[in-house]
Amino acid sequence: MEIGKIQKLTILRKTSIGVYLNEFEGALDDDVLLPQSQVPEGAQPGDEISVFIYRDSKDRLIATVRTPKILFGDIKKLRVVEATGIGAFLDWGLEKDLLLPFKEQIGKVRTGDDCLVALYVDKSDRLCATMKIHNMLTDKSPFQENDQVKGTVYAINKEMGVFVAVENKYHGMIPLNEMFGIFDIGDVVEARIIKVRHDGKLNLSVRKQAHDEIDDDAEKIMKNLVKKNGFLPFNDKSQASAIKAEFGMSKSAFKRAVGRLLKNKKIEITEKGIKML
Repeated sequence: MEIGKIQKLTILRKTSIGVYLNEFEGALDDDVLLPQSQVPEGAQPGDEISVFIYRDSKDRLIATVRTPKILFGDIKKLRVVEATGIGAFLDWGLEKDLLLPFKEQIGKVRTGDDCLVALYVDKSDRLCATMKIHNMLTDKSPFQENDQVKGTVYAINKEMGVFVAVENKYHGMIPLNEMFGIFDIGDVVEARIIKVRHDGKLNLSVRKQAHDEIDDDAEKIMKNLVKKNGFLPFNDKSQASAIKAEFGMSKSAFKRAVGRLLKNKKIEITEKGIKML
């Protein structure tokens, strides 16, 4: 019998509290109880039944005919029912909530959050959740460059970028030079694949392709001009970091957008910055 998985077991005997299951009569594993409230009507010894095996609140192996929201090998989002000092408890569709130990958390976990997690078996042979899913993602994706995808942010490295579980299954990363905006653990992002690396991992961008972005960026600059009474102290000599902090775009994107606005005669460039016409 395998904990954390749905499997077919045989009813060996009936009791007043339920039926006891195992792979077959005389199997080495201890028989496991399926409580009476979950025994299918008419079930008899010798019948096979599909069940999920886990540990109850007293750490006893127990079977259920319910299908939990996550199985061993899955990566799924689960809601935090309660955050405590020892860890967070997640709703996974069974009577006993699933523990996400404190040491398996990434970032601040609060009650009501949706956490992207996988299952693992701890030293006490109990099923627990972990947010450290990097090694559980696959690099064998069906995607190609410029495909649009959706994913969940599961880690942030200030020296590398934002790690994204693409479709909650594949390795993805937003590199530092594409980190426009603020990202938090658990954010769902829509991104474009800018590169399929030789190892199969995906480099992502949350920005559109350059020719599609110019109008959006130009509109953003115009909105800032309106807010600042028609003047912004930025030009092509401004620092890239200052432009990114103010507009959330790269210096090259800024220059393209300014060029579009100049062409449309909506602004003029002075020695001190941009002036709205």
